[in-house]
Amino acid sequence: MIINSFDDKTPAKINPKYKDDRFKCDACIITFSYIIQEYVLNKYNPEIIGNIYTVNGIIPIYKIIYNDKIFAFYKTILSAAASVDCLEDSTEVIDTDKYIVFGGSGCLNKEIARGKIMVPTEAYRDEGTSYHYVEADDYIKIKQSTIVSNFMDNKQLPYILGKTWTTDSFYRETEDNFEKRKADGCISVEMECSALEAVCDFRNKKLYYFLSSGDLLDAPEWDKRIKNPDDYTGTQHDHRLFDIANELADYVS
Repeated sequence: MIINSFDDKTPAKINPKYKDDRFKCDACIITFSYIIQEYVLNKYNPEIIGNIYTVNGIIPIYKIIYNDKIFAFYKTILSAAASVDCLEDSTEVIDTDKYIVFGGSGCLNKEIARGKIMVPTEAYRDEGTSYHYVEADDYIKIKQSTIVSNFMDNKQLPYILGKTWTTDSFYRETEDNFEKRKADGCISVEMECSALEAVCDFRNKKLYYFLSSGDLLDAPEWDKRIKNPDDYTGTQHDHRLFDIANELADYVS
C-alpha cells in the first residue's frame, strides 16, 4: 500500500547538498503570500543571500536583521509537496534549526471569527508527502504548539488552539469529510501543516506554525467572508501576520 511508503532503513536516491558556506541565521520565516513578501521587501529592503531553484522559477531567500538577530525569509509555494521541497532546498543555502511558518486557512467552526489566529496542536494527514517522512498515522503532533501559544499569551495576542486538517485537494473538501474532521476536533483546513511538521521532525528542525482564520466551511454554502477584496485586514495577506512571525522568531531564537 502507498501509505506504507515510509523507509528509514535505506538511503534516499537524492538528498539536500549542504554547502560548507551555508548562511548561518537564527531562524527562517516562511510566508505563502506575495502581498506579504512585497511588504517585507518595502519595509526592510533585505539583501538576497541565496536562491531556491524550481521549475516554476527562482525563489529568493532574503536576510532580515531584527533586534540584532539574523533571520532568513522566503515566499514558498502552495501545497504540501511543494512547500516541503522548498524547505528541503532552503537547507542547502541556510543553516538554522528553526522555521516559523504562517498562512491562511479555512475555518471549520462558525464561532471562530475571520482573522482569528489559530495555533495547530495536531494535523490530520490527508496529504501524501508526510508518509515519506514519518510512519503512517492519522495525525501528527505539532511539537512546538505549546511554545507558540506561550508566545501568544506573552504578547497578549488573542488566539485559539485546535487540530487542523491538512489536505492535498482544495476542491475535494466534501460535506462528509468536513463533518468527520469537525467532529474529530479540527477547527481549520489548510494544505501544508502536517507535511511541514513531518519534514522538520525527520530533519531535526523545529516548526513554529500559526494560521489566520479565513473562509468559512461551517455554513450552508461556502462563505469567503470577504467584504472588500482590496482590504487585506484579517486575511492571509495581512502584513501584521509577518510582524507576529518576526516577533515569534525573536522569541524562540
